[in-house]
Amino acid sequence: MNTFFDQFNFDIRISKDARFMDQKVTPDVLCIIADCVLNYDADRNIEFTKDDIWNDDYFNVNVKAIFNKPDVKNETTKQEYDKFTSQPLRTLAYAGVLEIKKRGNKNIYKINNRVILEYIAMKERNAYVFLYYYLTKILTDSGQIRQFESFKSKCLKGVATQDDLLELKERFQRFIIGNTPINGKLEVNRIFPKILNIYACENNIQGIVKGRLSSNQFYYTDLMYNRPNWRDIGKNKNTSRNEAIDKHELLLMEQNEAYSDYIVQKAMSVIRKMYKESEVKDQWANGEATAVHHIFPRAGFPQIAHYLENLIKLTPTQHYTKAHPNNKTNAINRDYQLICLLAKSDSIESSIKKGEFVYKKESFIYLINLGLSVELNYNLDFRQIKTELTRIYNKI
Repeated sequence: MNTFFDQFNFDIRISKDARFMDQKVTPDVLCIIADCVLNYDADRNIEFTKDDIWNDDYFNVNVKAIFNKPDVKNETTKQEYDKFTSQPLRTLAYAGVLEIKKRGNKNIYKINNRVILEYIAMKERNAYVFLYYYLTKILTDSGQIRQFESFKSKCLKGVATQDDLLELKERFQRFIIGNTPINGKLEVNRIFPKILNIYACENNIQGIVKGRLSSNQFYYTDLMYNRPNWRDIGKNKNTSRNEAIDKHELLLMEQNEAYSDYIVQKAMSVIRKMYKESEVKDQWANGEATAVHHIFPRAGFPQIAHYLENLIKLTPTQHYTKAHPNNKTNAINRDYQLICLLAKSDSIESSIKKGEFVYKKESFIYLINLGLSVELNYNLDFRQIKTELTRIYNKI
């Protein structure tokens, strides 16, 4: 991620542009807008406007279902949808992921870096990671990171106060008003929490809630536009960020079937695009690989149904006669499950060595631990993972 950002100078004192971040730019909104752009573009490398995105059926169906919003054709919500699409697009343009130019009074966009856009669109946690590195780069280039680091230091020492938050906020206000067309504090105050809270979440420190210093460290779940109905889940100080993210995703999947279907289908689309041939090289691998198989079934393991590490490309023969014996899709061939896990391990290792942003070894180990009720160490290398898998299945 840093390699991508190193090619840019995001100094606001030079750009004079305050639209690098905005109120609607949350990880989940940025993620789905990136996905909608990719779906609309469909590898055509074409120009588009915000209206093209939110008038597209893909946007209408998924945003309406996932975010419980009215139909995009509803005139009373047009202004809300305008911000929902335009603000993330402007952020992606400032970041260099999209190209932007003016044509009359319209912003015209085009994909500039498809790899980064695909990374953001893949899952919400990727969009969160992107925003953290992006905003840190802006603050660094603009000479503002020291103030945020000073605030972080006080939070980590447990001595941060409301006055410290107000001082940071006022410094940011003066900086934005002094270097951009924004001339009022109200608009700056809409942007400031979006920046501070992502920085706070990643650094496990307090953030800002309704203008005040949060009583506890800021949580990933509170960054999101679309939140599940919950009370303090993932907000235990002993809960890791990854655990909180997993709980957030699982609760949304449990409470919103449309969201669950969307993220699972999106993950399966990624695998379909990545592999033309089967990932399992056996005697049944001949022919076109058209099936995407859940190594650990979706019904039994809904929390990892959308993990790319749990999805593998197979031929129809491999899928319906080997992975699911006798075409019984509710049954799993344990021997072939091991074969799939070993093949997926090779796919993941190869992808990581290429520097792709698709897989995480830790996520692969997590799903193995969950699916097989074991406790493999997250420091294992891929050779050791495969050795452990063979040992585990030999005991089953």
